[in-house]
Amino acid sequence: MTDLGSTANLAAPDKSAGASADKGEDKDPKKNFNYPLVRVCDMAEELRVEAVDMVVTAVEKHPGNFEAAAQNIKELMDKRCGNSWHAVVGEGYGFEVTHEMRNLLYMYFGGNLGVLVWKAS
Repeated sequence: MTDLGSTANLAAPDKSAGASADKGEDKDPKKNFNYPLVRVCDMAEELRVEAVDMVVTAVEKHPGNFEAAAQNIKELMDKRCGNSWHAVVGEGYGFEVTHEMRNLLYMYFGGNLGVLVWKAS
């Protein structure tokens, strides 16, 4: 004989989630993923950490303005690591770039915002 009580709650809605939504918390799913997610990176660990911090700062400084964020990232990387850095910030794009070895970073931030940073001389 099986205990139906243990499986009957699997499809039931979570009462704690409904209670927190009723209290006026933000329901925007993008805000749930407000952390950097590095997809491809061949940089040295120290440079990767600094580049991710630069990207997060630039995107938070220019919310919704992808062009200004990309310009800010490029200028910061040029100052930190020399000239010839490029940056693309946006949603829903693919890429194929030629880059110098150990100078590529592709990451997501804030859910679906893709950021590509690379060096090509």
